Amino acid sequence: MTTTPDTSTPDTTTPESTTPESTTKASTEPVAALPAAGSAKPASAAGERVHLEQAGRRVRALLGGHVVVDTVRPVLVWEGPHYPVYYLPAEDVLATLRPNGTVTRSPSRGNAVRHDVVIAGQSAPDAATTYPDSPIPALRGLVRIDWAAMDTWLEEDEIVYGHARNPYHRIDILASSRQVRVEIDGVTVADSVRPVVLFESGLRARYYLPLTDVRTELLRPSTSATHCPYKGTASYHSVEVGDKIHDDVIWYYPTPLAESIRIAGLVCFYDEKVDIFVDGVHT
Repeated sequence: MTTTPDTSTPDTTTPESTTPESTTKASTEPVAALPAAGSAKPASAAGERVHLEQAGRRVRALLGGHVVVDTVRPVLVWEGPHYPVYYLPAEDVLATLRPNGTVTRSPSRGNAVRHDVVIAGQSAPDAATTYPDSPIPALRGLVRIDWAAMDTWLEEDEIVYGHARNPYHRIDILASSRQVRVEIDGVTVADSVRPVVLFESGLRARYYLPLTDVRTELLRPSTSATHCPYKGTASYHSVEVGDKIHDDVIWYYPTPLAESIRIAGLVCFYDEKVDIFVDGVHT
């Protein structure tokens, strides 16, 4: 067994589990006496390094078309300040978890035992973590499965992109008549008085503009894509100004999720990479 310092993303895991594949019905008993999701904002827990809440939704993860975990008792764990991670009851994991000899140390969660996830001939190396001796008792019976190691995650019957949804995260999308002008290298590339403003918890306001208010002759295709659990999958454009290509400074959601449907067909400029003026004021 090798022991290495904890350099991975926020600490997490639970007791070692080697549950064989099965179709046993998941238990509906609560994992522990945890607050319900959305009822105890993490920032209010003074001094807490790791915050846990009981999520009341069904969660599944798939690998190669096979269900790796199916639970109605997921636990949301805030390993850091931004968004939570799912920890899942070991008995609801349908794949085999094979310890691979690696142990990392988390200051808050204790020793993390790393596992390979194996199911029906499919394998995700080093994709699961358990904390069998965690100083946080509620973590000891849970498994943290790396989000990116799975092909698909479902909350109830809907695909979730990027990471688990944060119950304290809010999006408001409002129509506006403010003038929004976008410059790149001193050249105006968009000018609109009909933006749709997206306000998202913890982030700056984003201005989504109709394509007809953008100099589309300057747009260049991009193969980039990113995923958001609240908006869906974003595609990108680059912009050519003079002899310079400004990569991926525009994004848009061709088919946004229902909660963000009002930004469908609109484009947003990456504020940090361009100059945006709202009612003549540089943002």
